[in-house]
Amino acid sequence: MPDELSRYLAQCRALIDDALDRRVPPLGSAPPVLHEAVRYTLLAPGKRLRGVVVLTCSDMFRGNRDAALSLACAVEMVHAASLILDDLPSMDDASLRRGKPVLHRAVGEANAILTSVALLNSAFGVVQGTEELRPRVRADAVQRLSHAIGADGLIGGQVVDLESTGESLDLEGLEYIHSHKTGALFIAAAEMGAVAAGARAREIELLSRFAKNLGLAFQITDDLLDYSGSPETTGKDAGLDRDKTTFVDFCGIDGARRLVDELIDASLDALRSLGRRAELLMHLAEFVRNRDR
Repeated sequence: MPDELSRYLAQCRALIDDALDRRVPPLGSAPPVLHEAVRYTLLAPGKRLRGVVVLTCSDMFRGNRDAALSLACAVEMVHAASLILDDLPSMDDASLRRGKPVLHRAVGEANAILTSVALLNSAFGVVQGTEELRPRVRADAVQRLSHAIGADGLIGGQVVDLESTGESLDLEGLEYIHSHKTGALFIAAAEMGAVAAGARAREIELLSRFAKNLGLAFQITDDLLDYSGSPETTGKDAGLDRDKTTFVDFCGIDGARRLVDELIDASLDALRSLGRRAELLMHLAEFVRNRDR
């Protein structure tokens, strides 16, 4: 299956990249600096894992692929916007993202912030403009995406993360931060894909549980890569979390790897009652377990 999964991931990434390219204004559109910045960030090569989750969860229930692609684009726009903010001098003060200088170093801090806001705005516009979905389903997707961004999601997790800089955290505090900063958007991706395809409430609940564990496992593997990886491999700065408690600090390398295994096993367990149609999601979880970048 690894070769099949690699082909599937590459196919999904290509579909999402093409769809994103078609959903943002071309270079030269006024104001040019904004649209250059949008494309610089949004179209930089990435794993598109959140978008892949949308597509895979929709495909499980034979959803409309064009509708799922729109929702995948919205999720990727939100993710790109969050990275811009995360990299700012007032936050992580990063210099490298996806192998390139971070956006605020390319276009200035003010334009970077405005680009992030533009991407968030575009994400909701894309969802609302998905004509393949019934108005009720579009409204549901908007609500789930809004929840993932707000105080119970990305923003809430980032606030607590910033407050904890230089402070010692326990495991519960770490899980709170990263279940919000990372897990919330994975959950929204899974739920939006399933909702768009007409999945039942119990099926959506199982996929939400899968995504929550997957997102936290993804963050811990990020901590492991930050500890042992290099910018050449990961495409971003190493050691930016030196003033924060990470899962590696708290559990050690071996303990963090064991925690990844426990979370991935829990995500797989959530999928078992969905049968063979969840096979690709199971392999995606194994991909996160073993990822090296």
